[in-house]
Amino acid sequence: MRALVQRVTEARVRVGDEIVGEIGPGLCVLVGVTHDDDETVAAKLARKLWNLRVFPDADGVMGRSVAETDGELLVVSQFTLYADTHKGRRPSWSAAAPPEAAEPLCGALVAELRRLGATVATGRFGADMRVALENDGPVTLLLEVKPRKVINQ
Repeated sequence: MRALVQRVTEARVRVGDEIVGEIGPGLCVLVGVTHDDDETVAAKLARKLWNLRVFPDADGVMGRSVAETDGELLVVSQFTLYADTHKGRRPSWSAAAPPEAAEPLCGALVAELRRLGATVATGRFGADMRVALENDGPVTLLLEVKPRKVINQ
């Protein structure tokens, strides 16, 4: 799984004229799923997001996590994070998991964040969404969590 993470003062997602997800200070997380991702990967990414130290501490350095600041998370599915742009002018989406595999894993990520204690808003999977945010810092990070490889002996 890949996550493009932005520290925000606020963020929201619209589908048509409806606001489907909205947060105050916290993290806006665009999430992409690839073919070999599973619930273990989703849980690991959730823990990484929950504990990612990108908020200022008393000394003004990034030493606090969303867990420590009562920040919120806005999680939005984003298959284009797995675009391959090496050849030609049109991106290939072949590395992105199909919707029937990606949707439950995005759901697992959100469920694990909530289990950890996070306040989470979401977009609407597969919808044409409009994401608006105010990046704070600016702070933008790309996280990637891959499945553990099992070596047969």
